[in-house]
Amino acid sequence: MDHSFELIIDSDIEEIPKVSALLDEEMQTYGFGREEILDTQLAVEEAITNVINHGYKKPGGEIIVSCRISPDRIEVQIIDAAPRFDPLSVPEPELDSTIEDREAGGLGVFLIRQVMDEISYRYENGKNILVLIKRRML
Repeated sequence: MDHSFELIIDSDIEEIPKVSALLDEEMQTYGFGREEILDTQLAVEEAITNVINHGYKKPGGEIIVSCRISPDRIEVQIIDAAPRFDPLSVPEPELDSTIEDREAGGLGVFLIRQVMDEISYRYENGKNILVLIKRRML
């Protein structure tokens, strides 16, 4: 049986632990493993941090974290009204380069791509919508 829940937070880093705690609780209820939960928390935390730091750039914005969970997967939508930005357009980082030669940034999106099973982005009605999907290992 599917279950949906939503959390609306301010564009403030201090709000992120609420989201992580809710993901932990809901995913445990559906039998997700520790690694799956931690991967999802990491991806969601990174995505929200990017919206706060690079999207809104100041307090006062709103972020909606909307989730649909079932026994075999969780889908997390992160919705914001910051300026339009497709995080999937960020190129893969040059991991073979030295830190000094590498451009700053881009590792957060790289991490999200590594830990989630599916990622998509769309822009609708003035809102950025990032969709993250994690499948449960059965």
